[in-house]
Amino acid sequence: MTTTRDIEIAFDGALDQVTRAAATEWAKELGQQLGQLEFRLRAERAKALERGTVDPDWVRTTVRWVVEWVPESDLTIIAAVGRIARLSPGGLS
Repeated sequence: MTTTRDIEIAFDGALDQVTRAAATEWAKELGQQLGQLEFRLRAERAKALERGTVDPDWVRTTVRWVVEWVPESDLTIIAAVGRIARLSPGGLS
């Protein structure tokens, strides 16, 4: 069973990866996407904590969008969003 603490940890981990990515060389290219991802993560984190679950539609949309622009050489953001997906009912199916 997913707890609010699980949700906090997963989202905080993803937000941490966004912060780390913002300090990398490719951040200049992808700054807008990183900013948008941070916004989306913060918004969904608040909603998920209120609901006690992660919206599976949000997960599917977000994972697909992130995979489109994250460089293949740095999969840490995708992995962090994947941790959120594991908390969602139905995951990525």
